[in-house]
Amino acid sequence: MSIITVDEILEPKLQFATGNDAIAYGALLANCRFFAGYPITPATEILELMARYLPLLDGGYCLQMEDEIASMAAIIGASWNNYRTMTATSGPGFSLMQENIGYACMTETPCVIVNVQRSGPSTGQPTKPAQGDVMEARWGTHGDHYVIVLYPNSVQESLWITIRAFNLADKYRVPVILLSDAALAHTREKLTIPLQNNIDIINRMPVTIEKSKYHPFRTGFIHPSKVPEMDIFGQKYHTYLTGLTHDWKAYPATDSAKVHEQLVRRFYEKIVDNHSDIVSMELKYMDDADIVVVSYGIASRPALAAVERARAEGYKVGYLRLITLWPFPHDEIYEISLDTKKFVVVEMNLGQIYHKIVEHSRGNSEVIKCFKIGGELHTPKEILKKIKSR
Repeated sequence: MSIITVDEILEPKLQFATGNDAIAYGALLANCRFFAGYPITPATEILELMARYLPLLDGGYCLQMEDEIASMAAIIGASWNNYRTMTATSGPGFSLMQENIGYACMTETPCVIVNVQRSGPSTGQPTKPAQGDVMEARWGTHGDHYVIVLYPNSVQESLWITIRAFNLADKYRVPVILLSDAALAHTREKLTIPLQNNIDIINRMPVTIEKSKYHPFRTGFIHPSKVPEMDIFGQKYHTYLTGLTHDWKAYPATDSAKVHEQLVRRFYEKIVDNHSDIVSMELKYMDDADIVVVSYGIASRPALAAVERARAEGYKVGYLRLITLWPFPHDEIYEISLDTKKFVVVEMNLGQIYHKIVEHSRGNSEVIKCFKIGGELHTPKEILKKIKSR
């Protein structure tokens, strides 16, 4: 089989594509060359597309694993062999991945994990959309850790946010979770596919110091950063990894409170210190708004329609869409709350981001619930009713 380029694979450049298509295409454009996964509704098409295209690319590998636990382990190992790696799953599989997500956090392994959400708990409603995994994405694995969580709301944005997920994973040596949902995954819209040479790629920092001075988790030696340089297994450096608490040489130090605190605080600080680089949101109609509708992902689409209807009726309503869910934009929410009488929080769950809005807005800003579960999207009319409520 002849090897071809990504640009040749992704033809035509203008397609009528799904959200799952766009995630797969974005991964290929971002130089993902290793995918491991297990088929699960409604994420299976991502595995199918990666299985179709990766073998055509030089150095491309796609593995269907025996389960999601093995899939997560495989992408961690491949990442340390200098591959950009990704897996894709839905709620039940995402639950199985949590232990190895913790291992990726502890070993600071860059990788991308796509969770195409469906209604739960357990097997729930396999073909229905939901947003019930928002807190699991942040806190699913045990212990103090930090991950980055992104959530697009369109087919086109699914492509671009996938590329951004790979860049953030490499830049900060952290697992990045890309949330989607069954509705967005199977929505078909116009997708414009860029040429690969028009994509900005941010690669992980390679090791630049001599062998005798290299230690896998040493930071600030060459680069003034809390993100360590990253070796490639099998190269000239000796690299040891463990899920145990470890020092900067990667040696276990499980009895040392000092080592543990320094290590885990650095996990936090490399993300928190770069809040402005990582956090993104979309704001519309905010100049005069005293009511703000907060939403994210697929729920943001009827939310925007409701905001525009309300403004047409004379209500001063703004639109705030979270694109980065974690780290949470707490300072930005507080600043917005200073001029806001009421937030309306639109979610396809029973209030997972609602509590963060309550926590970080000023005390006299009313926060209204607009929740919906059962696999049906909100209608603009339902959201408009909450906007008008007193």
